[in-house]
Amino acid sequence: MKILINPTKEELCIALQRPTNGNDDVREQVRQIITQVEIEGDAALIRLNQTIDGYSSNSLEVSHDKVIAAGKATSTEIKSAMALAYKNIEAFHKAQFPSPIVVETQSGISCSLKYFPLERVGLYIPGGTAPLISTVLMLAIPASVAGCEEIIICTPPNPTNELLYAAGLFNARVFTVGGAQAVAAMAFGTKSIPRVDKIFGPGNRYVTEAKMEMAGKGVAIDMPAGPSEVIVLADETANPAFVAADLLSQAEHGSDSQVVLITTSSKILSQTLEEMERQSATLSRKTFVDKTLANSTAILVNSMFEAMTISNRYAPEHLILAVAKPEQLAQEVKSAGSVFLGHYSPESAGDYSSGTNHTLPTSRFARSWSGITTLSFMKSITFQQLCKEGISAISSATAALARAEGLEAHARAIEIRDEFLNSAKKQS
Repeated sequence: MKILINPTKEELCIALQRPTNGNDDVREQVRQIITQVEIEGDAALIRLNQTIDGYSSNSLEVSHDKVIAAGKATSTEIKSAMALAYKNIEAFHKAQFPSPIVVETQSGISCSLKYFPLERVGLYIPGGTAPLISTVLMLAIPASVAGCEEIIICTPPNPTNELLYAAGLFNARVFTVGGAQAVAAMAFGTKSIPRVDKIFGPGNRYVTEAKMEMAGKGVAIDMPAGPSEVIVLADETANPAFVAADLLSQAEHGSDSQVVLITTSSKILSQTLEEMERQSATLSRKTFVDKTLANSTAILVNSMFEAMTISNRYAPEHLILAVAKPEQLAQEVKSAGSVFLGHYSPESAGDYSSGTNHTLPTSRFARSWSGITTLSFMKSITFQQLCKEGISAISSATAALARAEGLEAHARAIEIRDEFLNSAKKQS
């Protein structure tokens, strides 16, 4: 990791650049893939499976029998772990279920807001070097809580038994298509893969770029959720072994991830770096860790106020407050995907089983985007009803505003009703 001591803004700007920024080559490759899928459909997907993933099959959908067999091959230990995670995630997301709103804005005018589930949603589940079975739970559970009728899952070829078992818990249709091509398939629809109402799920830079490209074409997406990242804010009370473990847990996601330590203690900084070297030596994904750490930084600052200022500017996907008074420091958080308070709240708890969602905005998008909630799988519709009294009360104001915009027919649409009511009153 790079080490910065009381850095300037310019030094911070350079050190904290995400490793994926400015990748025009990725954008061009993704656009080519999207065009192929839009024009050729399944044929493009089958070809891309072969060229990108080395997977040769003319069938894209995983059969029901294979899902059942995967469930039988999944260990009791994993099933129990999923059951615990399911329970906590469901409880937290059920608590988010919205209530309809009815407001009488003034006498004779009733306005209401009602929520409806999206009918068919597409979930992208990363595979590759780390098949994220937990992401199935994180996306399919709130979709089920919201009441979505159909769940489509796309994941790279050769999904694990555990991933298929998780998908089977929701009767989801599973397709062995990964990367940007999976996003395009769910957006356009092909002969095999149905077009969905909204696309969800994290992924590498290709998946994230594809989602942003499709959003530009009017396709609904959850958020930009790409390579993982974490900031740990640590004071002198932090445990270096804990901090090191948290940083490494994100560093092992992939070589395009980024981890940042910001501390007010030079002792914690040096001891954490020592712990990271010791702990990383035995990690099976040490190759990814080493590449990630080359893109990562440890920063020594004078105060937690300064540390939080840097964090809010960076807007991390995950923020860990390894400090003596985390609740107090949490009040200063302005931009983050998910926040972990205190010395005993590791980020991995949120990744799997505490109950919060781990599908979060990355690459500074936490400044304006939120993580997945039950509402992500719903849409709202407004209703209004005006009675005679309500029409009369707002007729003049509505007509005046309409004419101010040069929209005469708008004005007449309300005035004709008001005039009818006034005429009826006179006749009576």
